[in-house]
Amino acid sequence: MSSSKSKFPQFIHHGAVDGVTGSCHRLIASENCHYLIDCGLFQGDELGGEGGSGGDSVLQKHQIEFDLTHVKALIVTHVHIDHIGRLPYLMAAGFKGPIYCSYPSAKLLPLVIEDALKIGFTRDKTLIKNFLKQVDKQLKPLPYGTWQALDAEDGLQVKLKLQRAGHILGSAYVELDVKGDDYAHRAVFSGDLGAPYAPLLPAPRSPYKADTLVIESTYGDKLHDDRKGRKKRLKAAIEHAIANGGTVMVPAFSIGRTQELLYELEELITKGDERWQGLEVIVDSPLAAKFTEVYKQLKPYWDAEAHKRLAAGRHPLSFDNLYTVDSHKEHLSTVSYLAKSSRPAVVLAASGMANGGRILNYLKAMLANPRHAVLFVGYQARGTYGHSIQRYGSNNLNSRQDEQGGKSGWVDIDSKRIDINAQVFTISGYSAHADQKDLINFVKRMRHWPSQIRIVHGDAKAKRVLKTKLLELAKNAAKPLKVVIP
Repeated sequence: MSSSKSKFPQFIHHGAVDGVTGSCHRLIASENCHYLIDCGLFQGDELGGEGGSGGDSVLQKHQIEFDLTHVKALIVTHVHIDHIGRLPYLMAAGFKGPIYCSYPSAKLLPLVIEDALKIGFTRDKTLIKNFLKQVDKQLKPLPYGTWQALDAEDGLQVKLKLQRAGHILGSAYVELDVKGDDYAHRAVFSGDLGAPYAPLLPAPRSPYKADTLVIESTYGDKLHDDRKGRKKRLKAAIEHAIANGGTVMVPAFSIGRTQELLYELEELITKGDERWQGLEVIVDSPLAAKFTEVYKQLKPYWDAEAHKRLAAGRHPLSFDNLYTVDSHKEHLSTVSYLAKSSRPAVVLAASGMANGGRILNYLKAMLANPRHAVLFVGYQARGTYGHSIQRYGSNNLNSRQDEQGGKSGWVDIDSKRIDINAQVFTISGYSAHADQKDLINFVKRMRHWPSQIRIVHGDAKAKRVLKTKLLELAKNAAKPLKVVIP
């Protein structure tokens, strides 16, 4: 525990404070010794409304406005864009220190950053190549479960350990152990914790101890379906497409959610009747296809269930019904074909919150047709198209007033009103995030509980509910606990 005579460590949160995006947290171990955990992009309302906002305000929002002089290292929990997408801004601001992450994350991170550069900065291949070379020089991949000494000043000894978080391949929660003349402190940063029994990845295990825990709260007020229940609901959503000759449009993050869904779809098709044998599964995202290839290369990091499937001669990320779409021309052709044909299909396309990317063309073409369906499998942040479709879908009670005062389900995409007649399904159990029970268990199962928990990465209600539950837990266990919502 920190000594009463020390004012350190201190914690500053530069993102994921007012919502679930832009994760960026700084541990100040001493005046001259700071460590940054994640540096992600903002999305949705946190950028300025439905669909995001203009280029100038995006640049301004993502500028690094804090002093990097004493930042010794960046530690990456995982490579989702809302946790690592601000890296180009960080390096442009002068950061030249080491970037620590897991070995799988080190394989995936350059792909994410290359895509982020193309979207937000430049398509100049030479500039991108040079930037990625610099990133590669600074990357310091670490194995799970091993302490690594970090550069430190002011007489401190600081070490880092990454533990499996079960969120996406390579995801980690961070243990930072700081020892000095006047204090010793262990801080744990959860990053994004995965749900137990998720496909492909082992569930996270709690750390032995923490003095301060910085924990996410995405689903701090909700409980997921169990895996059997969510697989049943996934099957029902696809049965809708099979019965109606329609397409199930799945906005999915290119890494994590896409691969987990492919894993589940392979099983449903393998065990399904002849109707399922004709189902096309389409990954319309060059980036997702690249990530899937890396996932296949990193089989040693898969869980025991996945290895059993491989041993049985099945290929959960590469099966006969699976097709990938690469070029933009091929993408437009696929959109047109599926909008007109009556062949059932499932399309997985970025982005996960339907706030850009190829999924928008599918939504524009098919959202108004009741033959089709939209399936949300991840959190939809306020201000994103995904959130609006989820909220105002025609089979949802939350319809919105139209101009004539009546109620209808519609969304405004790129300044064009589109009626939502497609079925809208949500399966939160396929979120890669832990639910309220899992978050509480993460604390409960520590041998030595933290004396302070800082709740980040969640909407206001989720954070409030989780805080109440954690305080109840501590009271019932007769343990002292301070819970802070920054």
